[in-house]
Amino acid sequence: MGLRARRAGGRWQVLGRERFGRYGAASTLLPGAIWVHAVSLGETRASTPLVQALLARGHPVLLTHLTASGRAEGARAFASEIAQGRLQQAWLPYDFPGATRRFLQHFKPVLGVLVEREVWPNLVHSARRQRVPLVLASARMSAASLRRTMRLHALLGPAYAGLARTYAQTLKDARRLEQAGATSVIVSGNFKFDLQQDAEQIRRGAAFGHALGRRTVIIASTREGEDELFIRQIRQQLDRLRDQGLECDRPVLFILVPRHPQRFESASRLLQAHGLRFVRRTGLQALGEGCSSMLAACRDVDVILGDTLGEMAWYYASSQVAIVGGSFAALGGQNFIEASALGCPVLVGPHTAHFEQAVADALLAGAIARAADPAQAVRQALLWLDEPAELNHMGQAARHWVGQHSGAVQRVLDGIEDLLQNTRTPYAVPAQPGDLGQQGSV
Repeated sequence: MGLRARRAGGRWQVLGRERFGRYGAASTLLPGAIWVHAVSLGETRASTPLVQALLARGHPVLLTHLTASGRAEGARAFASEIAQGRLQQAWLPYDFPGATRRFLQHFKPVLGVLVEREVWPNLVHSARRQRVPLVLASARMSAASLRRTMRLHALLGPAYAGLARTYAQTLKDARRLEQAGATSVIVSGNFKFDLQQDAEQIRRGAAFGHALGRRTVIIASTREGEDELFIRQIRQQLDRLRDQGLECDRPVLFILVPRHPQRFESASRLLQAHGLRFVRRTGLQALGEGCSSMLAACRDVDVILGDTLGEMAWYYASSQVAIVGGSFAALGGQNFIEASALGCPVLVGPHTAHFEQAVADALLAGAIARAADPAQAVRQALLWLDEPAELNHMGQAARHWVGQHSGAVQRVLDGIEDLLQNTRTPYAVPAQPGDLGQQGSV
């Protein structure tokens, strides 16, 4: 954790008191809070619609994290609720028996929601002893994760069995989670389909793209090792277009958005090293959103470096095609559903284990396409820019596909309310093997 914190930057407080379950008498408490654990940036974004729904129903929320980027995103997304005293943030302690016990004794949540895959043996054990029902929501488990879990089944099996309910993203996830030991497994879908993106960001992004009048490709959520691969392809494809005299009327603009803020500077250095003209998104913001100076700063650049957090809706709304990273190296892929929800045709790479079923369904629906490597992805994106009818068709298919798979938050919310109404017996009767209680699927 310490090494990761040094590499990532931000305020991790890896040796802080909260990391060991010591919060102090002065720590603010929210009586009757529902606790939601979103370990990092991706889980925090995924949990946003659930947290919003809980707050809308009048439930106070304790939101915990393990990474600095996750905590920063939670602070940004729920700034007004924090100021109003309706939501509180804290570090989840390390998975030591005493630390997890002290955490639960201090905050006294009435129920806990673990997002996607954060199952820790001591945490689950402490919650059971203190009769705090735990729900694993929008849960996913790949075949590789199941193999690792089974190797440690003596330790992890009881943890999965100790969950009150498990809401899986897909039927495959549900079956693997049952093999891991989870009971009361329900296929509810993926929270990411329910994410309500910032309407003002969408409006401003679309207005910017229209006013700029350039064909725009976003390369979003790039992970370690992918930045240089894509920057090299941008350089090569722009040189090819200029050599062929195809960059005269509406030159192509690329938007590069690294997944993690600690790589903004390295991406900047790579752009410089490859001789690409670029401007930072933070620099555009300093000029004034939507002003003529901001547009002028983008007229002759090759790349906008997306060095801000919480603005994916603006980036996608500004673009005609999206290439979503994390899938061109063996990293499992990143969330492409945000782009699809805005009707932006998407290209993903070969490594999409984290979104296995969603990718398969989206490919079948004609909402996305797969590229073998960054070179093919950039070439295909440029081809699509010259095919407006194809872009329009894929955009409509993407919106329709996302609309078909919403509702996961409501299913989990209904389950939470049911558990809260049965506080005398908070843990549901375990489902029989093979009974997945399917209510919907991705």
